[in-house]
Amino acid sequence: MSVTIGTPLQSSAFKVLLLGSGELGKEVVISLQRLGVEVHAADRYDHAPAMQVAHYQYTLNMANPEELKQLIAQVKPHLIVPEIEAIATEVLVEIEASQTATIIPSAKAVYLTMNREGIRRLAAEELGLPTSAYRFADSLESFRAACDDIGYPNFVKPVMSSSGKGQSRVKSFAEVDAAWEYAQTGGRVNQGKVIVESQIDFDFEITLLTVRAKNAETGEIETQYCDPIGHRQDSGDYVESWQPQAMTAVALEEAKRISHKVTTALGGCGIFGVELFVKGDKVWFSEVSPRPHDTGLVTLASQYQSEFELHARAILGLPVNTTRHSIAASTVIYAGVDDTNLSFSGLNLALANPNTDLRLFGKPEGFKRRRMGVATARAETTDQARELAQHAADQVIVNQN
Repeated sequence: MSVTIGTPLQSSAFKVLLLGSGELGKEVVISLQRLGVEVHAADRYDHAPAMQVAHYQYTLNMANPEELKQLIAQVKPHLIVPEIEAIATEVLVEIEASQTATIIPSAKAVYLTMNREGIRRLAAEELGLPTSAYRFADSLESFRAACDDIGYPNFVKPVMSSSGKGQSRVKSFAEVDAAWEYAQTGGRVNQGKVIVESQIDFDFEITLLTVRAKNAETGEIETQYCDPIGHRQDSGDYVESWQPQAMTAVALEEAKRISHKVTTALGGCGIFGVELFVKGDKVWFSEVSPRPHDTGLVTLASQYQSEFELHARAILGLPVNTTRHSIAASTVIYAGVDDTNLSFSGLNLALANPNTDLRLFGKPEGFKRRRMGVATARAETTDQARELAQHAADQVIVNQN
C-alpha cells in the first residue's frame, strides 16, 4: 500500500489540524513538517508553542461546538489531532461519523480519555484490567461518603483535568472538604464530578508508550512498545523521567498485555501514553492518553524516533521504529514566577556537557508551576542521566524583563 503526501500551501497539500498547541504539540508539528505535511494549529490563547512552528494558527474556545465546527469547515483537514482534553468531543464524533476527516486516534478514544470516568469504566469494568479501587462523586455529600468508603489516604482527581490540576492526596476526613473545593477549581472543564482512588502500594510508576501503526506491506495495524519510562511526579505533575525503567520480565509482559488491551479497545493509529503502577511482578492500570505523553520528552534523547516522530509517522500510515539507542533522562524547567515576556540565561552552562540538550517551549506567559522547558541528558546509567539532566535544568535561570 502506497502513502502519498502533497506539498504544503499547494492544492495537493495534506492537511493536519492540531487541537491544542502546547509543547508536545510543537514537537509533533516539527515532525509532521519534516514529512511535508501542512499543519494548522489551534489553541485557546495566542502564540502557543505549536502555533509558532505551524503554517497557520487559530485562537478559539475549542470546547465551544460552534467555534470548533466553523474552524473544521474552514480548514478542511485530512486529519484532526487533539492534543488536549478540553475539546467539544461531540463535534469530533459527528466528523468521524460523516467521514469528513479522520480523528486521531479515534473519536471514541478522544471522548473516553477526556473524562476519567469513561476510561476507568472501560478499563476496569469492560476490559477487566487491574486498577485501584475507585468511586465517583458529583456532590460534597457523595464525595464525603466516597472518601470514607475508599478509606485513607486516597487520591482525588477531577474527571476532566491534566498535569495534576485539581488533584490532591487526602490523608484524613479533616482534609475532605478542602480537597473537594480544590478539585472544583482545578478541572479543565468544570463538570463537578471527581474520582476518588485508593492508594496502591507500588514500587514505581511507568509510562509505556504504545504505538499502533500500519504494517508497510499489509496495511494491518500492529502494536509496538517503547522501553518503559520511569517518572517522578509532584502533586500529579511530572517533574522528571528516565528510560529505561528497570522491571521484571513478568511485569513488563503484563504491562504490555494491559496496554495492548486498552489501546486496541480505543482503536485508530498513533501513540498512546499508558500509565501503570508496578510492584514486583504486579501491574495496575492508571490512565491512558491517546497522544504523546509529557514523561515521553525523554525519548528526544533516548530513541532513534522520539515519541513525536512515532506519532507523526503512525498517524500518516508510515512505518515506525521504537528502538532505544541510549539511556537518558529529562528534567522539567519551571517558570518560578507569574509573568510574561520572560527570558532565559545560563543556557551555555546547561549545554556545557555534550550529552545534555534543552527544549525551551516559547510559552508567552509563565506561572510558578508552569513548564517552560525541559533538559535532557544521556549517560551510562539512569541515575547518572537523572543527575546530569537535573544539573542542566538547574543552570537555566528564568528572568523577568
